[in-house]
Amino acid sequence: MKVNVIGNETDKNNIKYIDTTELFKLYRKDRDNKIRDELINRHLYIAEILTKKYLNRGIDYDDIYQVASLGLIYAVERFDITKGYEFNSFATPTIIGEIKKYFRDKSWIMKVPRRIQELSKKITNTKAILSQKLDKMPTVSNIAEYLDCTEEEILEALEANKAYTPHSLDVYYDNDEKDNDFNLLAVLGKNDEALTKIEDIDFINTIIDKLDDKEKQIIKDRYFYEKTQAEIAKNLGVSQMTVSRMEKNIINKFKKELDKNI
Repeated sequence: MKVNVIGNETDKNNIKYIDTTELFKLYRKDRDNKIRDELINRHLYIAEILTKKYLNRGIDYDDIYQVASLGLIYAVERFDITKGYEFNSFATPTIIGEIKKYFRDKSWIMKVPRRIQELSKKITNTKAILSQKLDKMPTVSNIAEYLDCTEEEILEALEANKAYTPHSLDVYYDNDEKDNDFNLLAVLGKNDEALTKIEDIDFINTIIDKLDDKEKQIIKDRYFYEKTQAEIAKNLGVSQMTVSRMEKNIINKFKKELDKNI
């Protein structure tokens, strides 16, 4: 179908039939949003292709695609058809730049200083360059010399890079020796409840040993034999108010000792 284009006037209902080059010319003239949207829709495949190149790096496809689409919008807005080059060659670096910026700012699990993030990126590129040049994996010393950094700075960035690609505890790994697979959660150590109980009992006995005979009797009757304050008061020949006051003092002693051990 042929669409008439006269001056700055276009049949906007038939935009989808207009040649892409002509559309860019029209958009450059009147910045019509309908034309821009049509140009974006025609080139979304670029965002899809570039998004797939950045999968499996710790960020979901939909999030990367959204950023790539935003980069595509920027590309359409900035493209100048009169420069003489293809839109694809202009849009690709623009979109990649937005994706990389998003990864740099958002994909680190822990807060890492920007200088470390930038150095980590340089290290990755340097590894590829030096691997070809040296015909082997470069050492920390090689990388430090190439980037004019200290070895300590390189090691710091390499360590921080672990915050960029964490391993999920739910991911299963092949077990070469056995038929069943395993995940990291299965091999992590757990708190030993028996050991914790032993430590608690030892702490309680240590505090009880520091109490006088009457205080020891109140604790045992109250918390081991679950007697009421009235029953304890009757057995000791004192008032219930006295037992209540002594119990509070004993509890405060336990709290003070506990604070010392925290």
